[in-house]
Amino acid sequence: MHLIALASFVAITTAALAQDKQTAVANFIGKDGKETGRASITAAVSGGVMIELEASGLPANKWVAFHVHEIGKCDASSHHESAGKHFNPTNAEHGFLAAKGPHAGDMPNQYVGQDGVLRAQVFDGMVSLDGKEDGIRGRALMIHANSDDYRSQPAGDAGERLACGVIK
Repeated sequence: MHLIALASFVAITTAALAQDKQTAVANFIGKDGKETGRASITAAVSGGVMIELEASGLPANKWVAFHVHEIGKCDASSHHESAGKHFNPTNAEHGFLAAKGPHAGDMPNQYVGQDGVLRAQVFDGMVSLDGKEDGIRGRALMIHANSDDYRSQPAGDAGERLACGVIK
């Protein structure tokens, strides 16, 4: 009887640990250093990741750029420059409209509603959660002040970094 209970416990714990490896979270930090939201990242079975996010304190009624940045550091005192450039493991050009693009960290612009809150579900098929070359765990998600023009190098003229979250 104890052996069956132990085997069940091990199976449940193993399944829970496997699930944890397939998910991550990122807590967004605003320009003022305060937490402004959260993203949940889930690895897709066939590759890529689904990112579900909600972040507040953003400019209302505006399209804003949303990217994965290369360094998992969100220091508001440096205007989040600590997160480095866009995640770009293949050295592609920036933007969906660039001849040799996009970066793995490029994602579509997102709309901030009247309440200044960005709520979105975004799929990025160019990355994985824990892959050797394309893994994003330990990197940063970034919300910028302007929309991405999908062409300008190296970052789409996306403007100021408003909110940053380390993917854990």
